[in-house]
Amino acid sequence: MHPFKAVSLSFKKAPLAIRELISLDEAACRRFLYTLHHDLGLTDLLVLSTCNRTEVYYSADRDQSPAIIEALGLLKGLADLSEHYAYFDILDNDQDAVQHLFEVAMGLDAQVIGDLQISNQVKNAYQWSADEDAAGPFLHRLLHTIFFTNKRVQQETSFRDGAASTSYAALELVEELTADVANPRVLVVGLGEIGADVCRHLGDSKLFHDVTICNRTRSKAELLAAECGVKVLDFENLVQGLKEADVVISSIAHHTPFFTRDLVEHLDVLSYKFFIDLSVPRSIEADVEKIPGILMYNIDAIQSKASAALQQRLDAIPHVRAIIAESIAGLADWAKEMMVSPTIQKLKNALEQIRQEEMDRFQKKLTPEEAKRVDEVTKSLMQKILKQPVLQLKAACKRGEADQLIDTLTDLFDLERERVAE
Repeated sequence: MHPFKAVSLSFKKAPLAIRELISLDEAACRRFLYTLHHDLGLTDLLVLSTCNRTEVYYSADRDQSPAIIEALGLLKGLADLSEHYAYFDILDNDQDAVQHLFEVAMGLDAQVIGDLQISNQVKNAYQWSADEDAAGPFLHRLLHTIFFTNKRVQQETSFRDGAASTSYAALELVEELTADVANPRVLVVGLGEIGADVCRHLGDSKLFHDVTICNRTRSKAELLAAECGVKVLDFENLVQGLKEADVVISSIAHHTPFFTRDLVEHLDVLSYKFFIDLSVPRSIEADVEKIPGILMYNIDAIQSKASAALQQRLDAIPHVRAIIAESIAGLADWAKEMMVSPTIQKLKNALEQIRQEEMDRFQKKLTPEEAKRVDEVTKSLMQKILKQPVLQLKAACKRGEADQLIDTLTDLFDLERERVAE
């Protein structure tokens, strides 16, 4: 199709510590694009870096992955990345690289199947490439095909339906519980892995404007609060925070329940208060649910919700792959036609040169009005003569038989001489 390739480091091979080591923020991605484009001379560049992957897509006749990985090490101030080569996947085949980018952009290759965030991250990476003038015709066509495919997946399948991750399922549960509450107050206590992810989702959501986090180690809470745009509550003021909150989400790591019946009973709940336990072992005592006005949900209920959504997405994968296959087939047809476009242009130039020479021979014998009409007639005639060879070239492309026809046309019209003459 095209000399398109990829270098990928993702969660499938690389642990978090390695992914963190070489992850790139926007500024670093832009610098890396500049280096790859100007110093290594690569085109059709896309640099994608998320919490789960750092990838470079590019066009080159030969595998440039060692130079790309070396440049990445220099950018990150690492003396030698060669010891981490085993964590990288090298996609040196255009079909493999294109297929991989489609699967990444659709969310097929995500930790959470159908992840919506990745499509926006790919769009951002494409914008940075366009800004750097590092996106050639192939990448432009590829990315626009991917965006169109993404819309089809969204509209025609259930691949993006429901919350397939536990943390996002927890957010959806909070949305459902507070649907009738004006400006609900949410308190997150403890910052376990799932709890921290829920905080990020709450921070991103436009529905929640009063979110507070509380943790024994305040510095950890402050870092997350700065990232998510939420408030921090001192641990010693937790009881007051519990009284004010409409929803309490617990992600406390402890071998015994932290929220006991005695503690919650002293909150004097006047209407309803929702407690969501994300901890394993449980951090909210089972008897808390017996307190009037307290409604409690545990991790099993949330994971059941996430599992149902995940199964729905898994069931949609064959349909998603069929849509991707259609898109890649269309892209391949376009790429093949691009291969014959220089021949078509040479043929047009050759015929136009003949037309102009003949016009020059007879123009002196014609009136201006006659010359205008002859010009129009010969242009029309040239278009009709061109039509059949162009259609035959495009058809031969789809059959994979264009080379022979290109050679025939080149010989018939002496197109190599035409090219040199230009």
